[in-house]
Amino acid sequence: MRPAPGTWGSIAGIISAYIFLQLTNFITFCFLLIFFILIGFWATKKFIEQNPEKSDPSEVVIDEVIGQWIAILPIGYIFQLEQTNTENLWIFWLWAFVSFRFFDIVKLGLVGWADKLGGALGVILDDILAGVASAITLTTLLILT
Repeated sequence: MRPAPGTWGSIAGIISAYIFLQLTNFITFCFLLIFFILIGFWATKKFIEQNPEKSDPSEVVIDEVIGQWIAILPIGYIFQLEQTNTENLWIFWLWAFVSFRFFDIVKLGLVGWADKLGGALGVILDDILAGVASAITLTTLLILT
């Protein structure tokens, strides 16, 4: 979808994360995340092989979904641990979305390094690291509140 396919991919990621966390448990969600990372890497690699002129294709958004899922892992963990209603955590869901988009766009530190790797590894890894950075900020926010 245009404009801003990465943002649309992140929206799909946060919505699907919410649904999966409501329908499954945290451990199952983590297994789904690992599965999506493997499938996402494979699919991105195949797409880049078929379209060598596109080093980081904007039409590939599985990396944003993966990064967004990583960003909300602290919410999923708290939901599992305390059996609280995730709807009451809406401000944290919003923070996970905004902070992930920030780290994905600005590409500070390791996120920028990973982006420069190129290929499927760079496409997926920069979003994984942006998700980790977002999860760290989200964990800090959750601890402080």
